Amino acid sequence: MIRETVQGILHRLIAVGLCVALTALPIVDEQVWAQETQNKTQTTTAVAQRPAESPATLRSYLDKPYEELFRVAPTVHFTQQEYEQQRELLKQGESACRKRFSNDASTFGKAVEAARKQLKQGGASISDRQRHALHCTIQNQEMLRSEAKMLTDHAIPTAYDNLFAKLDLLQNWPTQYLDIKAEITTGAYHNRRWGDVKDIGFRDIAPGQEKDVKRGQDAVRELRRMGLLPPDLENKAIQSYVRSVGERVARNSDLKVPLHITVLQSREINAFALPGGYLFVERGLLEAADNESELAGVIAHEIAHDTARHSAKMMKRATIASLFYQAAQIAAVILTGGVAGIGLYYALQYGFYGLGLVINLKLLGVSRDYELEADQLGVQYAWKAGYDPAGFLNFFDKMATRVGYVNGVSWFRTHPPFYQRMVDAEREIMFLPKQEKMTVQTPEFLEMKKELKPIVVQQEKEEKGKPSLLIQREEGCTPPPKIEYTPGQPIEQLCQGTRPTAHGAGPDSQ
Repeated sequence: MIRETVQGILHRLIAVGLCVALTALPIVDEQVWAQETQNKTQTTTAVAQRPAESPATLRSYLDKPYEELFRVAPTVHFTQQEYEQQRELLKQGESACRKRFSNDASTFGKAVEAARKQLKQGGASISDRQRHALHCTIQNQEMLRSEAKMLTDHAIPTAYDNLFAKLDLLQNWPTQYLDIKAEITTGAYHNRRWGDVKDIGFRDIAPGQEKDVKRGQDAVRELRRMGLLPPDLENKAIQSYVRSVGERVARNSDLKVPLHITVLQSREINAFALPGGYLFVERGLLEAADNESELAGVIAHEIAHDTARHSAKMMKRATIASLFYQAAQIAAVILTGGVAGIGLYYALQYGFYGLGLVINLKLLGVSRDYELEADQLGVQYAWKAGYDPAGFLNFFDKMATRVGYVNGVSWFRTHPPFYQRMVDAEREIMFLPKQEKMTVQTPEFLEMKKELKPIVVQQEKEEKGKPSLLIQREEGCTPPPKIEYTPGQPIEQLCQGTRPTAHGAGPDSQ
């Protein structure tokens, strides 16, 4: 049972990496689209089989990044009926896609049960060759079942959440935009929560930050003792650069305690804040960021968690270390030895997520308002530090739509809805006083990326052969065909494409 759970986690890594990139759908010529909709009923099958050319239909707008949608939404005009029809088509598409992979998971599960039954019935009379073949069948079908389940439960819903959010933005942003402009004209926006941005650094967002330092120190010490933190990245230049970006943001924030920022050697696209100014950035996030404003935006968001004392408030109900330990116990049953940080790799999959707090909000029953608060404050801190405050929003958009790099942490499923988060961040950016020459890119950032390249290559070489989330109990099995995904692939293609069969992956010795 534990082994099956861990295999499921592996495919959660795969599926979550897929899910945030599965949102680009094909665009078709306006006349072709009109003719097609006349000839086909608005069924899920019609949605999934659309041709892949294009102009500006309502559906085609959902392929665009949030940043562009904010600009064009006030000029886009579709009827209420068109929005309702598109929303219904998305619902049908999601339902059909999830049903398909749910059925696949069931089919793969039955194949596992059948192979185990053969092993039990055959007993000692089964030849070594037959036994090996059945072991490979069980191993491969368990993997395929886990992959199908994670697509059903996480990847596909996340992809469609993103599409629904963009549809809501197109429909609702024009009115909200006018409301925001009215608040700016009347000066009412000054009365918003934390609207005193000219006093950043002199405000007291949450009294008692100094009380969190020891709690953070203890958490870091305990996590390192249990081997739940990846090792520090062994590159002084990169550590120094990231520290300098963090300190620039911290000087322009409401943080009252020293900032301790460390880059960890991990491929996760992840950053997290522990109480008392302890902030960790994982290597994968540096790889994913395209410019310094994106990196600064994420760091500002994490610093905001500490200034608002979110971690401390949550730890009143459970300690970070104790929650990690629950997951680590499961990992310990599976692993015999391993690399530093492998425990964290497991722990993250048991409900902990990146780009936010280390603790799962669902486990603690905490309001998602914490994330929205950190978004608002983080935008303010990046702006105050002279960065383009849209950096964090752009990074979020890239993770949700354009790149799909998120590797193993399903923070999209535990954070506030995409639409609310995007709109709140854009509103705050509009309220901030305009600044000239905001920093987006720097030579130092580009130099950091050069330093990072050989480190990534070397680490990938070293990781081969080390413990992974997929425990290969039976050697010499031909791995089953993966559900192939190409960046930019429409989700309909994933849902309608050829997939592995329950008996399509056997041992290479057969």
